[in-house]
Amino acid sequence: MPRMPLSRTKQHRLNDRTGVLPCLTLLCVIGLVLAVVPDALAGEWRQFRGPDSTGIAVGETPPTTWTDTTNIAWKQELPGRGLSGPIVVKGRVVLTASNGAEDDRLHVLCFDQNTGKPLWHRQFWATGPTLSHQKMCNATPTPASDGERIFAFFSSNDVICLDLDGGLLWYRGMTVDYPNASNSLGMSSSLLVVDKTLIVQVENDSESLTAGLDVATGANKWKLNRPQLPNWTSPGLLKVGEKQAVLITSGEGVLAVAPETGDTLWTFGDGGSTIPSAGVSSSLLVVPAKGGLTALEPSTRNSAPKVLWTQPKLTASTPTPVIYKDLVMTVNRGGVLSAGKTATGEPAWQLRLTGPFSGTPVIANDHAYLFNEAGLGQVVKLTGDQPELVSQHDFGEGVLCTPAIADNALFVRSDKHLWKIAAP
Repeated sequence: MPRMPLSRTKQHRLNDRTGVLPCLTLLCVIGLVLAVVPDALAGEWRQFRGPDSTGIAVGETPPTTWTDTTNIAWKQELPGRGLSGPIVVKGRVVLTASNGAEDDRLHVLCFDQNTGKPLWHRQFWATGPTLSHQKMCNATPTPASDGERIFAFFSSNDVICLDLDGGLLWYRGMTVDYPNASNSLGMSSSLLVVDKTLIVQVENDSESLTAGLDVATGANKWKLNRPQLPNWTSPGLLKVGEKQAVLITSGEGVLAVAPETGDTLWTFGDGGSTIPSAGVSSSLLVVPAKGGLTALEPSTRNSAPKVLWTQPKLTASTPTPVIYKDLVMTVNRGGVLSAGKTATGEPAWQLRLTGPFSGTPVIANDHAYLFNEAGLGQVVKLTGDQPELVSQHDFGEGVLCTPAIADNALFVRSDKHLWKIAAP
């Protein structure tokens, strides 16, 4: 499969001042540095829901309270909207945005993690359809990184690979290869990187597929034909011991595949959600559906997982369920945060928050961080028999993304800004 360059009709429109196609002058130096730096560094958040797709930031202690004047380390204005969450890698905070009359101007932005200083800003033109629901936009999927490269994905099915300094490595318009792969409401599946494979989920009611791309070239390593159903879930990573599996959730259930080959490991065909993804931990897998939540025993073998329990009282709306310690938590359409016991699914407690929510909760140091669509940040303490709402802060701008936690800080993108919440 050849790489997909920018179209000739649009290439001349690129903004040279932003350096869309810079020379890779530091590539050799970067390679030498990466050769001696451990791959999994503390204080990073490289993809949607963090390193292990769990939404849990182990060992991190971000602030649990902040105001307009306290614990706001910095904020930066953004050139367009985005539902995509930020990622944090090698001292950089990266996120995407889109704007333009047809929402076809694609932005990938990088900021210094400590100071918020803009490091680089690359712009491209979309090669696929840009139509989406008014709540969404082209920059809905969250980007990802393998520690050497930045991968950005947009609703127009454009996949962009940059080095850590913003140099273009490859660009692929998936719609060119699969012209009927689109959704009138927009695409929102975030990227997942597993070793040398980039998982790109392009599932829709026409030419539906999920592909594993070579991180170095963007070419297909494998491609799966998927159910012709609208689907806005994101792929997840399941780890059991040293083995890994990619989880793909759709209205027909869950498919587990080998990351390197795309070979099917097992399927769970008893229904699934098309908006919230499957929640994962090393000991539990929970599948949201219309009838509530179904818990499965995690498996990376070629055998179907065991159904542990089903709980209709745990319903998930847009946010993906999060498993933390002995609890599994969901957020429903009314803004109620509900918890059930992981062992049995038995309801443990409920806490009414101010919703609605689009972003998935993230957890650090026994606190859950949730941001509603109006921009109200809410922090919930999870210790004790009952949860406690310990603080709230209104950003005054819409927040539909899932935030990132890294280096004892919280990174949140609103409609107009990127914020770092951290103690002085």
